[in-house]
Amino acid sequence: MAWTNAARAHSSAESRESWTQNEPKMCRRIGFIVLVALLGATLGQEQPYYLQQCPRDEAQINECLKESGNKLVHFLQKGVPELDIYEIEPVMIDEIGIVLGSGPDGYRALFRNIQAYGVSNITVTNIRSDLDSLQFQLTCEIPRIRVKAQYRSTGVLILVKASGAGDYWGEYEGVKAKIYFKATANEGPDGRTYLTTESVKMDFNVKEIQMGVDNIANGNSVIQAALNLFINSNSQELLKEMKPALRTKLTLVIRNFMDRIFAKIPLDEWINLN
Repeated sequence: MAWTNAARAHSSAESRESWTQNEPKMCRRIGFIVLVALLGATLGQEQPYYLQQCPRDEAQINECLKESGNKLVHFLQKGVPELDIYEIEPVMIDEIGIVLGSGPDGYRALFRNIQAYGVSNITVTNIRSDLDSLQFQLTCEIPRIRVKAQYRSTGVLILVKASGAGDYWGEYEGVKAKIYFKATANEGPDGRTYLTTESVKMDFNVKEIQMGVDNIANGNSVIQAALNLFINSNSQELLKEMKPALRTKLTLVIRNFMDRIFAKIPLDEWINLN
């Protein structure tokens, strides 16, 4: 019995000595595993190449968000597969209608399958933000937008019966826009915070406009000449008439596009929340 107890004591002492000798190795292994895990988490949330993360500092945030927005626009022009966006032009609008005058001879025109090119050349020139309420106002400029559509019109225009259909074209130069939006923060399936738009408003103006119609269905050159004369002589007035409907459609396009972007980019990739 005494021998057995002595053997056990000797074995226990050897175990303690072995643990003491191996303890530094075990600590190093555990430390290495923790380091790898931390590095893996960091690399898993690496800042994407198409976006610049901004500090929360109020003195820097607006200028940084402007630069980050323009960086994103630059890559969106070529497509960003990581965001499931491969091309952003043409911008499509289903239809817009205008009415000039009243009564049975009032001029009415409907523009369908509207395609706009050049919108991707947008530059963000200013941003105002309130991160506490998640409200943002963007000022943007687009050098030139080309538009084409199919149109159909009825009524009288400058004493000419202007009923017909054909192709519409327009060139809008010096476009300036202001976009206001309020966002809501939500937790995504990955545990990170994402934004969704709660409300979006926008307005715009155009410095110079040229537009006209071609390929009138009945081939009436008198009607085509009358329409083009009227359109180019009253382009800003026509834009003013079109603006309410156009603004509504553009606001919807902008909101849908922003929500697509926000669904893919978590808030901490826009702004450093630490």
